[in-house]
Amino acid sequence: MNFTEQLWQDIQPIYDAILNHGFVDELMTGRLPSATFQYYIQQDALYLTDFSRALNQLAARAATADDSLQFTQFAQNAILVERGLHETYFALYDIQPETAKMPACFAYTNYLLATTSLQSVAVGAAAVLPCFWIYREVGKYIYRQAIRENPYRSWIDTYAGEAFDLSVTQMLALTDRFAEAASPVEQDRMRDAFRMASRLEWYFWNDAYTRHRWLV
Repeated sequence: MNFTEQLWQDIQPIYDAILNHGFVDELMTGRLPSATFQYYIQQDALYLTDFSRALNQLAARAATADDSLQFTQFAQNAILVERGLHETYFALYDIQPETAKMPACFAYTNYLLATTSLQSVAVGAAAVLPCFWIYREVGKYIYRQAIRENPYRSWIDTYAGEAFDLSVTQMLALTDRFAEAASPVEQDRMRDAFRMASRLEWYFWNDAYTRHRWLV
């Protein structure tokens, strides 16, 4: 079992909780209220901006030109592909991008930016990995069961598609390579970062489902 397989085994209960969440279930069946999806898309657009920044921070700090280029390409793909998806739904629902991050988005993006700037590149890679990997697995899970007329078909096709699958495979290989060169202490930090980001993935879905806003 390689390092990333160990990471996934560790967060299996978190992933199961995501699959069983009402947001994922209703998105899969097409029953998710459009207002709930609109909240999600607005927050996801804010998340994407900082996610790309986190990847660019890793690119700037990478030890080799190849690794720097890989992180830069990840950041570019996130902007080009996922922003295009967001803009499609902004136009469809005739909504404007949100300017304020709600609690889960705020916590998640600040965690990624802090980790990718203050921790090692290996730990930073482990922190951004759940956004790649969990989205791919959720996308494929939904794709296998979703109806063709699902109103969220564009979202499903993006994350279950070959292009995104390739990016995830590349990110997994990069993380495994970092883990091979890491000390036991650094590997533990990578595990902690992967677990924390996976938890924040659940909170991101949950905030969308409840349309959670700041309470005070």
